[in-house]
Amino acid sequence: MNTASHDTITLALSKGRIFDDTVPLLSKAGIEVDPAVLESRKLILPTGDPRLRLVIVRASDVPTYVQYGAADIGVAGKDVLLEHGGDGLYQPIDLRIGICRMCVAAPRGFDYAQAVRRGARLRVATKYVEAARRHFASKGVHVDLIKLYGSMELAPLVGLADAIVDLVSTGSTLKANNLVEVEQIMPISSRLIVNQASLKTKSARLQPLLSRLEAVVPTE
Repeated sequence: MNTASHDTITLALSKGRIFDDTVPLLSKAGIEVDPAVLESRKLILPTGDPRLRLVIVRASDVPTYVQYGAADIGVAGKDVLLEHGGDGLYQPIDLRIGICRMCVAAPRGFDYAQAVRRGARLRVATKYVEAARRHFASKGVHVDLIKLYGSMELAPLVGLADAIVDLVSTGSTLKANNLVEVEQIMPISSRLIVNQASLKTKSARLQPLLSRLEAVVPTE
């Protein structure tokens, strides 16, 4: 049940890169967020629009808040949405922020292609278990997936895994840990997601906001 008043729109964001990239987009759309507010530890933040507020949640929780109506809209990476499944969510806008790629990486010198060709069963560490499972299943590659929550690059270095599936932006972290990209799974960017019930009950407020945000999405 949405606890906000009927005409208030609640936008779920996660701190970090998505938050840093979304605030300028909001500004371009005419919605200012006071810099002093950004520095606070509060989890519900006002904006320059008295009928739009921000709630700060973990990146992996954004789709859940939107799905159950605790937030009307949210910004989540495609990677997070793939793991969540996207049930009950409308994804009208690719905001073209948080751009990176999901890839398979392995230690330099490990012949990944040869291991795959000979049908070896690979151990793969990742936070993105569902996306990895679908990727390897589609290629007929046998893998044991090991769920980790951070420092993915460490897994091959200490023998926990043969390879990892992770997000890569510049590749500098892989390089620093003597890993190389061996396969790209998909490009990743952040999407605006909308609660389907809110889209109906708050259409008069949401549709103009969606239009304003779509108009300021970077073209390149």
